Amino acid sequence: MPENTDKKTSQSDNHTIAYKERLNSWAIARLLPNTQREIVARFRSRSDADGYMRHLPQEIPNASYMVVFDCQRQEAVI
Repeated sequence: MPENTDKKTSQSDNHTIAYKERLNSWAIARLLPNTQREIVARFRSRSDADGYMRHLPQEIPNASYMVVFDCQRQEAVI
């Protein structure tokens, strides 16, 4: 049976995407000058973010990071 490639996004698909985006609200932010921040990674749980946070100083030792709960949707750098 041929696959339907003209699939249109339904409202339920949009709801599913929005739900998936809300799952990764824990983030690691790189602290920048002038009280700005840059999201470098997103996680589903705080413990996952804390675990990755312990790894970051080995990769980039001179940068400052913090774990945040981020409601805004920004693309991750990494």
